[in-house]
Amino acid sequence: MSTSADPLAALGSLPGVADSVDSVRKAVDRVYGHRVMRRRSTEVTSEAALRGARGSAALSGADWALEEVRRRTDFSNDAEALTVGAALRLTAEAGQLLSIWRQSPLRVLARLHLVAAGGAAPDDSVGRPRFAGEAVDEPLLELPLPGADEVAGRLEGLSQLIIAGGSAPALVTAAVVHGELLALRPFGSYNGLVARAAERIVLVGSGLDPKSICPAEVGHAELGRAAYVAALDSYVSGTPEGMAAWVAHCGHAVELGVRESTAVCEALQRGAA
Repeated sequence: MSTSADPLAALGSLPGVADSVDSVRKAVDRVYGHRVMRRRSTEVTSEAALRGARGSAALSGADWALEEVRRRTDFSNDAEALTVGAALRLTAEAGQLLSIWRQSPLRVLARLHLVAAGGAAPDDSVGRPRFAGEAVDEPLLELPLPGADEVAGRLEGLSQLIIAGGSAPALVTAAVVHGELLALRPFGSYNGLVARAAERIVLVGSGLDPKSICPAEVGHAELGRAAYVAALDSYVSGTPEGMAAWVAHCGHAVELGVRESTAVCEALQRGAA
């Protein structure tokens, strides 16, 4: 990530990024203008949360059918169930952390990891960035793992950017938070789930999606793990083109989340959901 005075704003000015930002804003505005949102927005939010959790779990290797996620009550049986349970808990918790994020993002990230790991046996590595030599269990990601010192420095830099604020569009900030956490994998487990929950916090807390009805996780899952990893590779390259490609990928994911919630609105309007 750039070390200029306002690297997020600089990223927002890259070719193609402004188009992604504009396209996402228009898509979000359209679903917020749906007539169902005037009286049944809480139902849309609840359904978006469920579908977003399912999508995030799928990207971490637990690709369950939506109805299986909806009906299941016990998420303690195996690794996939633990992943789905963690995704559901994170989705529920994210909305409680919005007021803390801008003041103490590292505290929020620690809390997210604690919540994600709630279904596993607790140990002293939960809720803190990993130490040198500690292993990381992160399925599907095979990028080189940064050392603990680099993780600490980059987390602090990310935290300072968030606290300082700036003029960068919400999509850009959300994409960078998501990309940095995936690249760093600061925790011993559940980094993907935490990264996507943090992306959601930024999108909601920024005011782009205040009712949390545009689940980017749905879009990321729909685009597929191969495209997700390829886009992350572009981000990790650190080139302007690579960073822009990652932002565009995240923007496309949000638009697909919008499409999902638009379909929910249409179903509610027809009385079919």
